[in-house]
Amino acid sequence: MNYLNVENISKSYGELELFSNISFSIHKNQKIAFVAKNGSGKTSILNILSGKDATDSGQVVIRKGLRLAFLDQEPNLDSKLTIEETIFASDLPILKVIETYEKALQNPEDTETYQLAFEDMDRHNAWEFETQFQQILSQLKLNDLKAKISSLSGGQKKRLSLAQALISKPDILILDEPTNHLDLEMIEWLEDYFAKTQQTLFMVTHDRYFLERVCNEIIELDHGKMFTYKGNYSYYLEKKEDRIANELTEVGKAKQLFKKELDWMRRQPKARTTKSKSRIDDFFEIKKKAHQRRKDHVIQLEISMERLGSKIVEFHNVSKAFKDKVILNGFDYTFKKGERIGIIGKNGTGKSTFLNMLTQSMQPDGGKIVVGETVKFGYYTQGGIKAKPNQKVIDVVRDYGDYIPLAKGRQISAQQLLERFLFDRKKQYDFVEKLSGGEQKRLYLCTVLIQNPNVLILDEPTNDLDIVTLNVLESFLLDFPGCLLVVSHDRYFMDKIVDHLFVFQGEGIVDDFPGNYSDYRTYENSQPKQVSKSEKTENIEVTKQNQANKLSYNEQKEYKNLESKIRSLELDKKALEAKFLNPDLSQDDIAKLSEDLQVIIVTIEEKEMRWFELAEKFEG
Repeated sequence: MNYLNVENISKSYGELELFSNISFSIHKNQKIAFVAKNGSGKTSILNILSGKDATDSGQVVIRKGLRLAFLDQEPNLDSKLTIEETIFASDLPILKVIETYEKALQNPEDTETYQLAFEDMDRHNAWEFETQFQQILSQLKLNDLKAKISSLSGGQKKRLSLAQALISKPDILILDEPTNHLDLEMIEWLEDYFAKTQQTLFMVTHDRYFLERVCNEIIELDHGKMFTYKGNYSYYLEKKEDRIANELTEVGKAKQLFKKELDWMRRQPKARTTKSKSRIDDFFEIKKKAHQRRKDHVIQLEISMERLGSKIVEFHNVSKAFKDKVILNGFDYTFKKGERIGIIGKNGTGKSTFLNMLTQSMQPDGGKIVVGETVKFGYYTQGGIKAKPNQKVIDVVRDYGDYIPLAKGRQISAQQLLERFLFDRKKQYDFVEKLSGGEQKRLYLCTVLIQNPNVLILDEPTNDLDIVTLNVLESFLLDFPGCLLVVSHDRYFMDKIVDHLFVFQGEGIVDDFPGNYSDYRTYENSQPKQVSKSEKTENIEVTKQNQANKLSYNEQKEYKNLESKIRSLELDKKALEAKFLNPDLSQDDIAKLSEDLQVIIVTIEEKEMRWFELAEKFEG
């Protein structure tokens, strides 16, 4: 079923044309990744699809009554609301039913309102949906539903926007870098979630494992043309290589034909027949094809690394904590030349704090950190480039000098260096704030590398970089002779670059694992699940939900209904018991109340017995 058609759309900003006359369509249950170089207009196309931006020409035709949800890179949330209020702010009718039920639970004395809310949950089959959205919030670590949006970090806001999009059950879900701000566990959960659901997706992502495992189609915008690949990332790489090889062959043939036709043109008399005029028209088409050039300029990363002595960095019995939150506890390590360390762990386990102590911008509470005299840090942070207001691209690099030293005593001008990072002369005089997110990250990478570090620290370097740039960065890092530390949620990147891992487990525990990320996941999956103290508290509800998932659909529904029905009967029992306090009751009234009370008590016992049967089944 066709959901959406993009018909000959174009978009320009001043003299800059992003794309022109491009068309594609989205069908039900397709999971499409949109691939293009930074600055090609990926985000603009997402904004056009979601209605945030308009086209210069062409149109987007959406099937009538279709619901779209858009996960933007910069969440637009009401800071005055709580997490719970944000979720329930959706116009999805079933969420209104659940919201009413949740409010009724908070006021158990109002039995009539509770009963109505309970019956409404039954009528709309809302029990399973409630379980699903509670699982989504739990998986994305949004446990404090009363927390105000204004108190959340940037990462928490992005996760809440993702939860909001998933819970709203749209017909088409449009995602801009969905894995940014998710830890590895969350990314793998999201992969599994999309793999199991019949959700129609259109996304931009740099995460190549995510592309591989989630998407069944890839649309590429390349040199202003759209190309469609009916397969995953591996299929796309293979077929793109074939396409480019065919294009080069066709251009080669056109050049040969052009030489032949050019010779014919030179020998033609001024008076031409109709037939020769037709051949002349063909000649100009051949000329155009023969002079086609692919502008596949590749970033050239080159630095003159400062000499690195035998002593790099040593951690001696280092401890660090923030109140009750322990980051390091007696940590010892001596960094060695040429080692490449990946740093992984859940959000909030102290990865950034560790890097700040390593670079001496933060001091430990105990122990000492010794940094060698020859060490020169290059630190690529998540914060990105800090450009001055109205600063131009060329001025950012010139702050480090008009000429930048390279290897073997050579040097290069600021303009030439920027060209190596794919900023042409015109782009060099753009204001930094006008660059796309990926272009800003590329410029920032340039400023880190031109300082010639010998200990390179990269904190989430792959966010917003296009796949072409990532491949070049990976090749550069594989040849980097210094010491390398990488914090990244990009598993493909980590597998290719690192040779061992620091695994931040939380509560001050850091394991040194001898292998890459895939090795670690294989090892972890073979081990019994270890749960930390804090996780035990957090996971009580999750465990309960997971246990319920072992039951059949009807048993899950019965289990959920039993819990609510028992609560309702307990309220009825309490109300009946209160009536016995009335001094004006007759003997007949007391007898009737006693009978009613006995019926409720027996019913509660029966319901509880059935509840325990189901509980015993999934515990087994």
